[in-house]
Amino acid sequence: MTRRFVFEGLKVADFSWVGVGPITTRYLADHGATVLRIESTGRPETLRRASPFKDNVEGVNRSGYFNNFNASKYSITLNMAHPRAREVALRICRWADVLAESFRPGVMAKWRLDYESVREVKPDIIYFSTSMQGQTGPRAHVTGFGVQAASMAGITYVTGWPDRLPAGPYGAYTDTINPHLAAAAIAAALDYRRRTGQGQHLDLSQYEGALLFLAPLLMQYAVNGTEAERAGNRSPCAAPHGAYPCAGDDRWCAIAVRTDDEWAAFRRVLGDPPWTREERFATLERRLQHTDEMDALVAAWTSQHPAQEVMRRMQEAGVPAGAALDGRDLLDDPQLAHRRHFPRLDHPEVGPHSIDALAHRLSKSPPQVRMPAPCLGEHNSTAYTGILGFSDEEFVELVAEGVID
Repeated sequence: MTRRFVFEGLKVADFSWVGVGPITTRYLADHGATVLRIESTGRPETLRRASPFKDNVEGVNRSGYFNNFNASKYSITLNMAHPRAREVALRICRWADVLAESFRPGVMAKWRLDYESVREVKPDIIYFSTSMQGQTGPRAHVTGFGVQAASMAGITYVTGWPDRLPAGPYGAYTDTINPHLAAAAIAAALDYRRRTGQGQHLDLSQYEGALLFLAPLLMQYAVNGTEAERAGNRSPCAAPHGAYPCAGDDRWCAIAVRTDDEWAAFRRVLGDPPWTREERFATLERRLQHTDEMDALVAAWTSQHPAQEVMRRMQEAGVPAGAALDGRDLLDDPQLAHRRHFPRLDHPEVGPHSIDALAHRLSKSPPQVRMPAPCLGEHNSTAYTGILGFSDEEFVELVAEGVID
């Protein structure tokens, strides 16, 4: 049978919440997997309560973050405080190929839904756990979010200007970089199961995953004992290198000149003004020594031109450059429009809205956003009885008892 999507037929029990877990399982969902989010009305997941909200009206179904991270999925509710919840959860686990969870280590064990317990009823389960610092070790039970993990990994320390306090990257940074690692690990585990019939437990430490993105700085310290410091927009291997002001209100363009050829092209774009021929700017080494003066001269030119024009002219000449875009610019960007990066969805409560598509495209089985993110418990009836195989009588009984909350 020819499959339209690479993960078509894959069944995922998604106990995860907030960032890394939901983003990871959306990769699977957009590639055809049936992903059931297991949630609770008594304790809605954190991201359902996080702004921004559509029309600035708060509600568990109106969060922009939640709706972006959870498209193409179903939502069912299960009251884990109820004595019968584990019975229902294990039936979900028997159905699933993959279980995803992102609680503090110990939470799933408290519910007797840890890997060893689940594999008793589903021996070949791919059990994916993601947490702040992994499932083992002296700080495994320390809780936090991507903001804290970015600081622990050293990312915050090196982000900003040398004469100021660390600025840090925007938002829960490690939540956005770890899902790439997670999706690859799950795909590898599925391939291993296909070849051997065996499942396994994947333990992703968001802290450790973030370290991969500082590998050159860690190597620099390990080999040379040189500790990285904040450098703003400066680079030791490019000059000019920075975000320069352009015409208009708060408009900027990033430019990076690394080689002699790029410097010659940069000069041509500017019209080869006299200052570019000065000896102090003749080589990269000398430009790095006179960065402040050079940046002021570059800014004097860029400030007279629109950011998109600066970007276009630089790129056409072979100089790396990119306009700094805001949200409206991104939604209007012709490249992203061509790639259909912002599909329009019609949500039952939020209404028409745009979300991010996946950034990669598989040529033979491209991903597709198949439906908007679910309202809390939206698919209780259809999923419990239609997907999981509970009888109508069982479903009504579980609702009446408060197991399905």
